[in-house]
Amino acid sequence: MSRTPPLRSLRLRRSVLSVPAINVRALEKTHSLDCDAVILDLEDSVAPEKKVEARDNLKAFFAGPPVEDKERIIRINSLSSGFGLADLELIKALSPDAVLLPKVDEPQDVMAISDLLAEAYAPEELRIWAMIETPRGVLNAAAIAESGRTPGSRLDCLVVGLNDLRKETGVLPQPGRTYLVPWLMQVILAVKAYGLDALDSVFNDFRDGEGFDAECGQGRAMGFAGKMLIHPAQIAAANTHFGPSEEEIAEAEAIIAAFADPATEGLNVINANGRMIERLHLVQAEALVHKAHLISARKPA
Repeated sequence: MSRTPPLRSLRLRRSVLSVPAINVRALEKTHSLDCDAVILDLEDSVAPEKKVEARDNLKAFFAGPPVEDKERIIRINSLSSGFGLADLELIKALSPDAVLLPKVDEPQDVMAISDLLAEAYAPEELRIWAMIETPRGVLNAAAIAESGRTPGSRLDCLVVGLNDLRKETGVLPQPGRTYLVPWLMQVILAVKAYGLDALDSVFNDFRDGEGFDAECGQGRAMGFAGKMLIHPAQIAAANTHFGPSEEEIAEAEAIIAAFADPATEGLNVINANGRMIERLHLVQAEALVHKAHLISARKPA
C-alpha cells in the first residue's frame, strides 16, 4: 500500500512576489501583476521605526479593491522581535490567505502560531507558511513539515530563504548553488513526504535574466512548486519555468487517454507507444493537466 500522502487542493504558486508593506505604490501595483501570490512583508524590508506605518498601509490595502486570483500572504516579524504580537493582531483583523513565519527552526514555532490563531478564532482557511532560512531549520525540515499533519496545525508551505542561510553558514553565492543543493533537496524531501508545497529562494539580481532562468530551471527540476520573487520583472519567467510546457501537457493528456481506453481497464501497467506507463504516471498526468487548466482559467481574456 502506498504511504504517499493524498494530494492537497492544488494552488498555483509558480510566482510569489514579495512586496514591502511600507511601499504603498508597490502594494497598489500588485493588482495588475500576473503573479500567482503576493507576500506582503512586514519583516526584513521594513525598518523598526516604520513597522506601525507598514501595518497601517496593509489595513488600507485590504480595505481597498480585492486582489483577484492571487493568494495574499503577510510575512510577520518573529514573536521574539517585539513586533510579532502586533503583527498577529493585524492578521486577525485582515484575514489574509496565509501568514508567513520567518526563521522557523523547529515544529514548535509553527504550532505556537497555530495555537494563537485558533485562540483568536481565525478562520481555518487562514494557513501558515514557514521560512526555512537557518541551519536548524534545514536540519529540522522533516519535523517541521510533519507538524503540518498535526491536528490544529495550519502549515501549508515551506519557503527557502538562502540569503540568511548563506550568512549563517558562510556558503558563497555561486552560480549553480553547488554547496546548497543538498540542503534544498532536504526541504523538498520533507514537503513531499508530508504533502506540502515548497518555494525556492529569491534570486537577488533581477537584471540577470540568464542567471534567473538557470536557477528557475534548476528549482523546477528539483521539485519546487515555484519561486519567491523580489521584482515584477521576474514574474513571466517564473510562470513559464514552473508551469507545464505544451509538450508536457500533450504527454499528460496522452497518458490519460491511454488509461481511459476500455482495453486498459483493471491494468496497473500499460504499453503506450513502446513505453511502459504505470497508474502512478496517470495520477501525475491528471495533476499536471489540472494545473494547466488552473493557469488557463486565470489568464486575462
